[in-house]
Amino acid sequence: MPPFHLTQSSWDPALAPLLPDEYQENVQLFLDKIYADATPTYPARENVFKALQSCPLDQCKVVILGQDPYHQPGQAQGLSFSVPDGMKTPPSLRNILQEVGEDLGSIRMGQDLTSWSEQGVLLLNAVLTVKDSSANSHKGQIWETLTDAVIKAAAEDSRPKVFILWGKSAQDKKKLIDENKHLVIESVHPSPLSAYRGFFGSKPFSRANAFLESQGEDPIDWLS
Repeated sequence: MPPFHLTQSSWDPALAPLLPDEYQENVQLFLDKIYADATPTYPARENVFKALQSCPLDQCKVVILGQDPYHQPGQAQGLSFSVPDGMKTPPSLRNILQEVGEDLGSIRMGQDLTSWSEQGVLLLNAVLTVKDSSANSHKGQIWETLTDAVIKAAAEDSRPKVFILWGKSAQDKKKLIDENKHLVIESVHPSPLSAYRGFFGSKPFSRANAFLESQGEDPIDWLS
């Protein structure tokens, strides 16, 4: 069997024993198929595993789990909820940034969340690809096996972490997390359809930092 190097990241050794033997080959076949299709797939193929590549396992302190990538051109970066600076802010991200401001008392400028990732925040989507203009189009096809393994690997790592689960699809992975070891923060999704039913006022950012500091870890600068 070829060596496991699916995500080209430091997560691969931890993921390999958690996945079926043929999984790596099946993902490559799936990627070849969807990126050859006439309808665009997002994010760009080189960014499919960006969340794992930009937040190494040994530096991961917080996991924020989204649903699937943004499905309009130029938005998806491979990091959940993040879009390049200068773009129109998607509604869910606008609500996240509003909660950052209300929680921490300062406004965060910019929509690109790469700086969070570089500080140890894994910005993971449950499904890693999507067809243009078709939300959740790749749900239930191949990615949940991998993202379950990512959550397991993060939860089995020796360092306590914060898992921020917004909405039902994220909360479905709660069963993979030992809550005696890690902090799980749950609320409704930051989507405009649900944010006023418990996302606003949930203070996930200050709660995450309080837990990290209680474990001797540096807090996340959510404003950067």
